[in-house]
Amino acid sequence: MKNVLIFYASYGGGHLNAAKSINEYILNNYTDIHVELIDCMKYINKPIEKITTTAYREMAKKMPWAWGRIYSDSQKGPLAHISSRSNKIMAIKLLKLLREKQPDLIISTHPFGSQMCNYLKRKGKIFAKIATIMTDFAPHDQWLVGGDFTDYFFVAHEKMKDYLISKNISSNKVFATGIPLSSRFNQKYDKQDILKEFDLSDNKFNILFFGGGEFGLGKTRTVEIFESFVQFAIKSDMQIVAISGKNEKMKLAFENVVNEHNCHNNIKVLEFTNKVPELMSISNLVVTKPGGMTTTESLASHLPMVIINPIPGQEEENAEFLESKGVGIWIKKDSNINDVIYSLFKDPNKLQIMKKNTELLANPNSTRDICQILLK
Repeated sequence: MKNVLIFYASYGGGHLNAAKSINEYILNNYTDIHVELIDCMKYINKPIEKITTTAYREMAKKMPWAWGRIYSDSQKGPLAHISSRSNKIMAIKLLKLLREKQPDLIISTHPFGSQMCNYLKRKGKIFAKIATIMTDFAPHDQWLVGGDFTDYFFVAHEKMKDYLISKNISSNKVFATGIPLSSRFNQKYDKQDILKEFDLSDNKFNILFFGGGEFGLGKTRTVEIFESFVQFAIKSDMQIVAISGKNEKMKLAFENVVNEHNCHNNIKVLEFTNKVPELMSISNLVVTKPGGMTTTESLASHLPMVIINPIPGQEEENAEFLESKGVGIWIKKDSNINDVIYSLFKDPNKLQIMKKNTELLANPNSTRDICQILLK
């Protein structure tokens, strides 16, 4: 029986969702493997984990420019050294867990987990294989700290693979598989059943609008963008499913727009839902922040993207990448929202081209491919 540990950290939902996807696939497809999913930061020190994750959420929500600066500075310089040194100190605590579990393979979806395990392996404290799964569409050097002792790197696309190789990571250790994805995005759904469940009409253009976000970032701008899409949808007889998530203020703001324009038949406002794969399967366009996981899901569903409110740092880099590949349009702070929406629909071929481009980037079997490489 092979033992596998999957480490994640709660700095954004993408790290956990990627870890869950790998965990789910192993449980469903391998009978001779014991797998555990562990929040490595919470294990090391719950108070520190709570303080740091709360600080990350508040900074991303209220001071995104500050998070962008930290993201940039942690790439190199004093802040990068502080981060690496603190992870070495915390690695000693993690060693207790690793000695207890005796894993044959450690999979990490957050750079902190990778750094700690690489340090312990360098010191001869552990001998397990180490796999790092990068959960964004742009690289960051914190993922590469101690990379000589990582056995596998999994990245979103070939350009990231080239970057890692340029940083002296051996090419035979890097795999452009895509970010792990829930198996639910590979299922076939009955469109009529989903339309009926959400009280939507058939034969209409469907827009999926993610407005809540993990941090409720950019509420005023988000509502402005939402209202512009609502006005366009009314004129064009389109439908919008707007998901406010767990953000009650955003939900109320969306509902106020719907009430003001009296468009309850065209616009549906939902709170948190676990039916994202189903809703993506009936949609023609998604409006969203460009988090690594949402981007992966949108690409796998072959949905052109309108990108809003990226957090400075990794999400802005994701947005730049998606625009460069012709799968997304970024509504920036100084963009005229109506002009952007109009430009998207004035050429009837534009959305078809964007959809076709998603097929070139999508990796719907990423989770399967990662597990086959690791567990062959």
